[in-house]
Amino acid sequence: MSVSIGQPVPDFTASATSDSRVSLSELQGRQVVVYFYPKASTPGCTTEGSDFRDRKDAFDAANTVILGVSRDGLRAQENFKAKQGFNFELISDKDEAVCRLFDVIKLKKLYGKEHLGIERSTFLVDAEGRLAREWRRVKVPGHVEEVLEAARELHAAS
Repeated sequence: MSVSIGQPVPDFTASATSDSRVSLSELQGRQVVVYFYPKASTPGCTTEGSDFRDRKDAFDAANTVILGVSRDGLRAQENFKAKQGFNFELISDKDEAVCRLFDVIKLKKLYGKEHLGIERSTFLVDAEGRLAREWRRVKVPGHVEEVLEAARELHAAS
């Protein structure tokens, strides 16, 4: 299942770092960036998470919450968050429920072998819970700045 731009994003509740559970419905009234990354503590995922971390104050000013999602377990997510000093929560989606909601599980090739994995993707949900923007097959350099600009524009328009 995949949500289209302008459509409501179905509510989800997931286990996250800081011994918390995150529900999209509980964030209503704030914009939400949900970004999916393949694996905690890998170079591209570390760079992307660090870019979000370094711009968190700007996202806060745009009334936007940041959530990172991967299939890693909570321990791996907690270690990743602590080691990198991330100032936002990471969701552990081992059962792929959130990944499937956003249709980010794709057939990938690595060293000539095919496997199912997370396609690096980012989604911006508006304050009413509708999908405002999506970025798929993300290349990390410059990406977070683009997402921040979209969050600012959306916030200014509301």
